Amino acid sequence: MAKVLIIGAGGVATVAAHKCAQNPDVFSEIVIASRTKSKCDALAKAIGKPNVITDRVDADQVPELVALFRRHNPDLVVNLALPYQDLTIMDACLECGISYLDTANYEPLDEAKYQYSWQWAYKKRFEDAGITAILGCGFDPGVSGVFTAYAAKHHFSEMQHLDIVDCNAGNHGKAFATNFNPEINIREITQRGKYYENGEWHETDPLSVHKPLTYPNIGPRESYLMYHEELESLVKNYPSITRARFWMTFGQEYLTHLRVIQNIGMASIVPINYNGQDIVPIQFLKAVLPNPKELGENYTGETSIGCRISGKDKEGKPLTYYIYNNCSHHEAYLETGMQAVSYTTGVPAMIGAMMYLKGIWKRPGVWNVEEFDPDPFMQQLNKQGLPWHEIINGDLEL
Repeated sequence: MAKVLIIGAGGVATVAAHKCAQNPDVFSEIVIASRTKSKCDALAKAIGKPNVITDRVDADQVPELVALFRRHNPDLVVNLALPYQDLTIMDACLECGISYLDTANYEPLDEAKYQYSWQWAYKKRFEDAGITAILGCGFDPGVSGVFTAYAAKHHFSEMQHLDIVDCNAGNHGKAFATNFNPEINIREITQRGKYYENGEWHETDPLSVHKPLTYPNIGPRESYLMYHEELESLVKNYPSITRARFWMTFGQEYLTHLRVIQNIGMASIVPINYNGQDIVPIQFLKAVLPNPKELGENYTGETSIGCRISGKDKEGKPLTYYIYNNCSHHEAYLETGMQAVSYTTGVPAMIGAMMYLKGIWKRPGVWNVEEFDPDPFMQQLNKQGLPWHEIINGDLEL
């Protein structure tokens, strides 16, 4: 029995809070806090449980976070706010001696850049404080790392090639919308691609490398090589990997809208002066695009996310291995009111919190998910709505 404090009230936080409330044997008390308390209140009302309370906090301000943590004294802080706020929340956790979990690595506000170095630099401070930080516990990053750890533990003596593949085959009926925070989503997609091969990182022009890949129950979808943060930790923690790549699907209509947004400067993160006031174009765009939280009701189709790995099995023989999950947008909406992209991130965040609170993933320092035992997490994926499947020695197509 433990108290968890969730920072954020968006789609992912909504799913995580619902799933925490479904597991009262672990989460006896749930606090939800964000900049806009009314959003937290609406979420608590939707959950409808007396053990869910709300508060307000500006997660950019360490003193506000410290005051929040001291008011509620949680056993774990789950950061489901913006990646810009990772470091302030980690600072507050250190000041209060409270463990930490997030779903995305820190990203500076003025530069679209994935890099774990800022958070890894906190490792000794968390060790000295005797508290745990679990980084990147969504789906990708998150489950993708757990899948890789599970493959290493049970199937491979040596992993050589790793491809993380992420397909959203859903249809929300909008001309253009992003499935999570538009600002973060567009920054992610428009930055240069990057992959790891033979000990070196190679960059590509944004979305310039692509090919059709076949996804279970979906079929072939054009998939684009991007950079994603879990590649950085996975090649560090599994040095036998000689090539690591990340692929994501996009429809042509989405890419056309994205190209126009870039061409007219609306994807820029550089402030401009408009009528005497500084505004950031991509933040203005976020304000006029559909809210990702409101896409779920009419969302059809499903996501398919997994890891395709090749190397040597436990006996040294060649092995190809594909482990994946498919998640229905409609079923996710019926359960939590959110679409599958939020669901596939929010459920693993809850499971990671459960692993910590049960003492299974509890170790002073700063850790990526693949550095813990994958088995209990994998068991909970099947129980909590994200069942996984394996294909051994099938065609990886890569």
